Amino acid sequence: MDKLRCIEVFVEVAQSLNFSTAAHRLGMARGTASKHVSWLERSLGAQLLTRTTKSVALTEAGLSLLENGRELLERVESIDAAVKAHVKVPKGVLRVGTPPSFGAVHLLPAVGAFSTDHPDIQISLYFDDGRSDLITEGLDLSVRIAPSLNDTSQVAYPLAKVPQFLVASRQYLQRHGAPNSVADLANHNCLVHALKSPTNSWSFTGPEGNTSVRVIGTIRSTFGEALRHAAILVHGIAMHPTYMVAQDLKDGSLVTLLPAYRPTELSIYCVVPVRKNLPVRVRIFLDFLANWFRNPPW
Repeated sequence: MDKLRCIEVFVEVAQSLNFSTAAHRLGMARGTASKHVSWLERSLGAQLLTRTTKSVALTEAGLSLLENGRELLERVESIDAAVKAHVKVPKGVLRVGTPPSFGAVHLLPAVGAFSTDHPDIQISLYFDDGRSDLITEGLDLSVRIAPSLNDTSQVAYPLAKVPQFLVASRQYLQRHGAPNSVADLANHNCLVHALKSPTNSWSFTGPEGNTSVRVIGTIRSTFGEALRHAAILVHGIAMHPTYMVAQDLKDGSLVTLLPAYRPTELSIYCVVPVRKNLPVRVRIFLDFLANWFRNPPW
């Protein structure tokens, strides 16, 4: 067997600790992936994985090969790309994580345009709510939307800023009245995004400076679209980035509240694992996105 290919298969298995997941990512049968790893173990004369019917774990030798194998594969890919850069366009599969709403509405047009310019690069989009481990999930990069990022295991490339709106349906306001101040929100049914507001605190900048309020409500979710629909269906007040509710505000499904107070602005980042050498296809996609979102529609 091709030892380099076997190392590639092993690294995929070692990152996810699951043969089925690794085989799916590599486009091969689970049994084929197992044969590659078994051949590599025989070739090296060392057990790399301990397997039971329920789990897969790395041995000390496996941990060593995982660390060095990643570096080897990245180095080989870098050499390959450098040699081919003068005669061939970049190619391969690019695995991109994205929040679902942003990915479907705003990232997909960028992906389509990129694919037109680079037909030899296939892009696979995966759901990422901001908590995915890029290496474990096998992602080349991921779009993250948050006030800030603190994960030092990743490198973040800023793409754009996103204002947020405080919104509710007209029917909700007719039934419960409109808040006249940030403090009034504590007395309303607020629809909280569990990831963006884990402590149920909403922050604003207003005439008096920065202010915040702790809110509560009957519906809480890690999925922004669920909260958006809940607001449209008269369940309460929500806070959303402009790209998510622009059409709702235009057609009157939702209206903005407390215009003198601006909710905390979000930033859109592309994050990649900390690596010495990024694959060429990742670098050119990052450059493309930076240019695409230079003047975002929101």
